[in-house]
Amino acid sequence: MRLRPPPNLKQPGTGCPILNAPSAFRVGKRKRRNGLASPVLLAAAPSFARSWLEGWECAKKADGLHGDPTTRIPEGCNENSPGRSLSAALADDKRSPGKRAQEGIREPRRGDRTGPRSTVLLAAAPSFERSWLEGWESTLLKLTVSAAALLALAGCKPVGPNYKQPAYQPPAAYKEAGASSVVVPPPNPQGGGWQPANPSDGLLKGNWWEIYQDPQLNRLEDRIATTNVQLRQALETYQAARDQVSAVRANLFPTVNGAVSETPEKVSSNQPLFNKSANANTTYYNNLVIGAQASWEPDFWGRIRRSVEQARANAQASAADLANVDLTLHAEMAADYFALRGLDSEIRLLTDTVADLEQQLTLTRQRLAGGVSTDVDVAQAQTQLDTVRAQLTDLGVARAQYEHAIGTLANYDLSQFSIPPSPLDLPLPKVPLGVPSQLLERRPDIAAAERLTAAANAQIGIAVSAYYPTISLSATGGFQSTNPGTWIQGPSSMWTLGAQAAELLFDAGQRHALTAQARHAYDAQADGYRNTVFSAFQDVEDQLSGLRILEQESGQEAEAVAAAQHSFDLSNARYKGGVTSYLEVLTAEATLLENQRTAIDIESRQFASSVGLVRALGGGWDVTQLPK
Repeated sequence: MRLRPPPNLKQPGTGCPILNAPSAFRVGKRKRRNGLASPVLLAAAPSFARSWLEGWECAKKADGLHGDPTTRIPEGCNENSPGRSLSAALADDKRSPGKRAQEGIREPRRGDRTGPRSTVLLAAAPSFERSWLEGWESTLLKLTVSAAALLALAGCKPVGPNYKQPAYQPPAAYKEAGASSVVVPPPNPQGGGWQPANPSDGLLKGNWWEIYQDPQLNRLEDRIATTNVQLRQALETYQAARDQVSAVRANLFPTVNGAVSETPEKVSSNQPLFNKSANANTTYYNNLVIGAQASWEPDFWGRIRRSVEQARANAQASAADLANVDLTLHAEMAADYFALRGLDSEIRLLTDTVADLEQQLTLTRQRLAGGVSTDVDVAQAQTQLDTVRAQLTDLGVARAQYEHAIGTLANYDLSQFSIPPSPLDLPLPKVPLGVPSQLLERRPDIAAAERLTAAANAQIGIAVSAYYPTISLSATGGFQSTNPGTWIQGPSSMWTLGAQAAELLFDAGQRHALTAQARHAYDAQADGYRNTVFSAFQDVEDQLSGLRILEQESGQEAEAVAAAQHSFDLSNARYKGGVTSYLEVLTAEATLLENQRTAIDIESRQFASSVGLVRALGGGWDVTQLPK
């Protein structure tokens, strides 16, 4: 706050304004040079005292140069400087001693010092500024020492245990990593080990779904980041947790309030003990107040720092939850998309089968008309055709549901959204596996559990800080007057400084119970973190075993399809040659169709396991993406 003193206050005998210093503060170190007082006063004093302090410096310099300050003006000062000595100022002042006394200027007395407090301050400053300046330097020194001590205490180590991540020893390698669609890192060299690497070196990064090389899937996945409501909800939750960190951190700093008030007041002339003769003109007055109040609770014991630590860990856990939601949504989109394309492959198969059965029904009817076949053969052909048609129609239910799920994830208008038929004719991509130790830094759910453990640890420190006293500092200052003309002046100033320490003496064991509760909550959260790690490794092993076993099953099923196709061809040729009945053809064709549908189902499950493995490995995420 910049103070503007009355402009008519002049220096006695010089005609120069006393209040001629700029209304800014200068920074200086506390050090004496040539007997001058500390320049820190010029940095800390309000602007209306700046010129007096500069004059004080000149006067002290003059008194330090020689015993008679009236004979010489010190270097750096001039004859109009407010630092001229008392006798020189009085010599230039032509007013009578009585006039000077009426204006608040004291005559020199015997025993007056010739130092800085007996020169310009006594010559130029009214009595209230004299007393203020005389105590300013010692008061400022005491406040500086006290503030330094408080800051030193506030920087002490916070109470409570420092956080250490719960230990977990991951396996050296994955057990089920045997599928050809998985890229396994080479084993450690003999007599040494690999150099430490970042969590995502050589692994999936960013848009992991692009490894499937499907443009339509890429477009659908890209819409999730911008349109999905569930992801937006998780983002808002994280932003709220991040704002909580800023709110808690603000408690480390003082709070300052300012107020300006004008209160016209009138007192009763008939109140008890009211002296009407002495207070005839004081029943009405205007109370003008402008001031500020500051309060601060130094964080001696670390309660606020532990709260900031807890809020930051919770925000990081929320960020990991956001990443987990993002990963889950993208994995669900890819799984639903490949499941839909697998259904399209089945629909294509059944559509071709229906066309083939229609031809066979026509052929059977022709044979019946020629007397070669019977009504039983025609009925069996018709039954087989209707059965496959029903199966084809039934696939439309599941396909519609997957299409709706995909449209919902991508936030499309379902009444206008559709995906054209596209059978699953893609090669299964290779997924880089990495080493098991990297999984702890790649899965967002593990990172979220670990950050919640850190937050629970910080709560222990918050509970322990309740055993220590609460210390608060407060200060108020401002100006109060009944006249606007004298409102912002030295005599109208007011200030208070205060400190308070409070200690809870008896709480019936509440603090002890809260501390024990915080420790048990930490232990529970640490166990939850370990359980999350166990579940993550199980998830990876499940997906790896699925890929390995399905790959083996796919090869076996391909042989079964080839054998069924050969059997059907033989039976159909025998039937056309009149060697066997149509029942043999129907049996062979039903076996072929079943094996073909099984092969398509295995292929769809392989893609589902591939997406599941990517999700189990954390996608393209790692802990370096957590906010600091």
